Order: sequence, then C-alpha cells, then structure tokens
Amino acid sequence: MAQEEIIFPNNIRKIRLASGMKMTELARQANLSLSAVSKIEKGVRRLNQKQLLNICNILGCKLSDIFIKESDDVANQWQDEIKRRLNDNENSGLKVFGSGLRKIRQQTGKTIAQAAKDAGMTLSVYHKIEVGQREIYQNEIEPLAKSFAYTTEALIDKIANLYKSGELNKQISKVKERVKSVLIPGSPMSGIDHSSLYGAKLYDSARKKLVPVFGTPSGKEISFKKSDETMIVAPMSLEGRKGIYAVIPNSKRTNGFIPEKSYVFVDSESSASVGDLAVCIDTDFNELDAGQTVSAQIVCVKKDAKGKVYGQVSSPDEKIIGKTMHKVIMVVME
Repeated sequence: MAQEEIIFPNNIRKIRLASGMKMTELARQANLSLSAVSKIEKGVRRLNQKQLLNICNILGCKLSDIFIKESDDVANQWQDEIKRRLNDNENSGLKVFGSGLRKIRQQTGKTIAQAAKDAGMTLSVYHKIEVGQREIYQNEIEPLAKSFAYTTEALIDKIANLYKSGELNKQISKVKERVKSVLIPGSPMSGIDHSSLYGAKLYDSARKKLVPVFGTPSGKEISFKKSDETMIVAPMSLEGRKGIYAVIPNSKRTNGFIPEKSYVFVDSESSASVGDLAVCIDTDFNELDAGQTVSAQIVCVKKDAKGKVYGQVSSPDEKIIGKTMHKVIMVVME
C-alpha cells in the first residue's frame, strides 16, 4: 500500500521532547486528536497557520524553530526518506498514473474539486491519487474514468501514451523537487523557488500574523532589544505591515492611562509628533544591533518653549530626551 508523502518536515517532535511534554498533552492543548499530532510530527499532515502558531505558543518556541534548516542533522534523514517513498511510488506506477490523471484533468479544464465530485470521491482521496500517494482500487477506477468520458481501458491507454510521449516528465520532476523542501523557507538552494513550496507559504502566512516584542518592563524603565525571541499575534489591522513591533508597558510610570496586562503596538517607520504617545529609545533605532539591550520609555510627546521636542513620563514626572521616538498606533489588552 502507498505510503503518505512527507509534505511538512519539521522539528515539532524534537522541541516537544526537549520540553518534556507528552504527545497526548500537546494534542489536548492544541485541541487536536492524538492521530493528527502524530501525523503532524511525522510531516505527513498539513496544518493551517492558526494551528502552527498555537503549537509554537504551547511549546514556547519561535516560529523559525519549527522548520528544518539545511544544517540540521535530521535534514538528511528527511531527504533520504522522501526519496525512498518517491521511488517506491514510482516503481509501483502511482506517480505515473497520478501525473497522467492530472494532465487529463488540466486538459479538460476541471478543478480538483470538480474532478473529485464527478468521480464520487472526497477531495483528499482524489488529491492523494493525483500526487501518487494512494493506490486506486477496482471499484474506483470505472467511475473515475467515466468522469472524464473514458472507459477504464481507454483511460489507462491514454495515461500510458502520455507517459511514452514524455509529456508527464515535467510533472513527475516537480514532485521530485519536494525532496529539497526540507530547508527553512526562504533559504536558497539549487535555484528552487521556495515561495511555491507548502512550508514556505505556511511560514510566510504565519509570520505575517506575528510581531516581535522588543520591550519589557525593567525597574523604572523598559528593557529594549531588537529580537524575535518573543513574538505575539498582531491585531488584524496590523497584519503584514512592515516595521511593527510591540512593547509591554511599565504601567506604573504611565499613571494609569495605559492599563496593566496590555501590549503597545508601535510603528518604527512613523516618527511621533507633539501630542502622540510614543516609545522613546535612548539610542538610534537604526544603529541598534540585534541583541543589544538599551533603555526606553513610553512617553507623551511634548514641545518646550524653545520648540524642542521631548517625552514626558508620569509617576514620577520625568522629562525624557531620546534619540528615537516611534509613534504608538495601538494599545491592546491581553
């Protein structure tokens, strides 16, 4: 019987074991079945961006930690396993049949959903047949052939002729390129366009929903560091916007006008004006090295009698002169 193709190689199992969490506990917290989590960890089940972000949150890891990098020891294991499965499927003719079926569907102008419906199959079953992950049984082949206006014999002959003519080689080669998808999305390898890969799309779509937390309270100030070690889901209106980061406010210093247990979202590409709420950093933001920690405050932007702009902090009152002032664009309660 055909084995499931690895479509999402990942480090979830490794991270879970390192944290001492059982699979049953991850399944419970993620609101997934034990079978689903097992398949996700094996890389043979897709998950959506919400599930991916939820798993990152449960495991307390960064989004990038989930994806395998070329330097990871497990990368070669994934590649060898994918190659073995692809070879097994090709030797049994599943890749050829599936590629031929896809070619015929494309020639008729049908979508996968339409083809599955016409053949009396679920979308998942039909898709697995097209990509060579599943055998097709005797009671399925006739309705499948009829859905494309062929007899069973004519359908098989058509696929055989397509294969002999070389028209299926390109599609079969595309499937083989998935062997190279074990890298973290965006990493260059052999000229492959990673934007077309499932893992890259998942990473990009999930990453757009996240913003880094650059600032956390530390005494009377805010400890500020450019880092993606802590990420939170951005409000919908801020998804995908460049330059957005979050700061956890020191509520005692804002005299209560920013509530406790909240996040302040900041636009690093917008300079604050008089009357704005801003994050005032004592260093030039653009010259701040990743990982370097500096001091910051959430201030109300004001101007003195000489026209000089400064930041005002309450409890106790303090005049702050910083090198960078970024406009606060939203405050959200946890």
